[in-house]
Amino acid sequence: MTSSSSSSQDTQRTAHTYAEGLRADALMEEDVAWSHEIDGERDGDQFDRSERAALRRVVGLSTELEDVTEVEYRQLRLERVVLVGVWTTGTVQDADNSLAELAALAETAGALVLDGVIQRRDKPDAATFIGSGKALELRDIVVESGADTVICDGELSPGQLIALEDVVKVKVIDRTALILDIFAQHAKSREGKAQVALAQMQYMLPRLRGWGQSLSRQMGGGKGGGLATRGPGETKIETDRRRIREKMAKMRREIAEMKTGREIQRQVRRRNKVPSVAIAGYTNAGKSSLLNRLTGAGVLVENALFATLDPTVRRAETPGGRQYTLADTVGFVRHLPHHLVEAFRSTMEEVGDSDLILHVVDGAHPNPEEQLLAVREVIRDVGATDVPEIVVINKADAADPLTLQRLMRIEKRAIAVSARTGQGIAELLALIDNELPRPSVEIEALVPYTEGRLVARAHTEGEVLSEEHTAEGTLLKVRVHEELAADLAPYVPAPVA
Repeated sequence: MTSSSSSSQDTQRTAHTYAEGLRADALMEEDVAWSHEIDGERDGDQFDRSERAALRRVVGLSTELEDVTEVEYRQLRLERVVLVGVWTTGTVQDADNSLAELAALAETAGALVLDGVIQRRDKPDAATFIGSGKALELRDIVVESGADTVICDGELSPGQLIALEDVVKVKVIDRTALILDIFAQHAKSREGKAQVALAQMQYMLPRLRGWGQSLSRQMGGGKGGGLATRGPGETKIETDRRRIREKMAKMRREIAEMKTGREIQRQVRRRNKVPSVAIAGYTNAGKSSLLNRLTGAGVLVENALFATLDPTVRRAETPGGRQYTLADTVGFVRHLPHHLVEAFRSTMEEVGDSDLILHVVDGAHPNPEEQLLAVREVIRDVGATDVPEIVVINKADAADPLTLQRLMRIEKRAIAVSARTGQGIAELLALIDNELPRPSVEIEALVPYTEGRLVARAHTEGEVLSEEHTAEGTLLKVRVHEELAADLAPYVPAPVA
């Protein structure tokens, strides 16, 4: 066990204003209310916003004739939490940023952050994550602040969870459980809910605990209903684990069936030769805002982590008239739980199957380079390293100019934009048009008016360079794929002798 230094050096405690400061630092954006007049043009219709912010009627709580309605849903589940992190590498600023991000995650889940501590160690303690002495100090902080939950900035083993709970005497959860809870709150689609449920069961399986009768063995069934004659049966916890494994197998089959539907949609787009662009990036970097700005999709935009989970695919058009699809994917985060990466693999395949990745990074974040590394690690996990990438530095209107210059110097294929103000959007569209794969065959054909379907295909599948309507038909100069070029070949004018 690593020895601890003095308390003033090892434990860095914040003032009571920790809850307010952490969220502001972590989100790095002014938390303003969304209004249709100001933000409607940028974000489109926010269909999910009214549903998420609506009051939830609780039936049967009132003795009056009317039910109680002055209860907001997330306040019903509000928890008072203390954060604890272990600083093993990097600078003290890195450790503070990590705990600030944990605070933003906790508040997104509906918790109230009361305090936070950081323990300096070479590596997390194998028994209690922060060491026995610091665990006792943490217990005093919990009692003093009146917290009911401790959230650890890391993934704890089942033994560490039990040992730390025994000391602090309140519920202890880790970063992975917190992210899973946020995903469970925000998942809307059937596929998203199934993926989150599978990830939760994968996380829960090795962490099941029991006490009293839960650990006792069930009696075997002797012949004739008499006393057990086949020896001790399963314990209750073994039965629970078996049932969870059965549910996981069923959930994987359901996700595989839904994956087939998504693959069929992708095959249709490939057959129609429609290029695809995937938006990937750190959570709260502004991916949904960028999608709304480029396509008017009306996807929910909120100053919160993992506000949108379900992928959204919209058709878009380049300034040159080329059609392509733009897909918004789930946001990434540092140390994204591997349970989620596995469960959301079918959704993340949108990134791997795309022709171009728009890697969105928050230019106003204190450490955008770390965001870039975290996202690229997940992109590597889903096998999308060969897809061309454009780094889109969002929130340029709020970013430090020196930070923008540094990122533009480091990233050779980068562009600074602001989805809020529209700065750089025209340049981004031109860059997408230039980077998308182009059809390989350039052809000039005089298409009769009776073959209008070929003209329509040329507009949807190819790149129209020029178009002229003549008495004989439509004179097209286009760049198309081999298949459409073969269909247009009979209408290529014969060369003049």
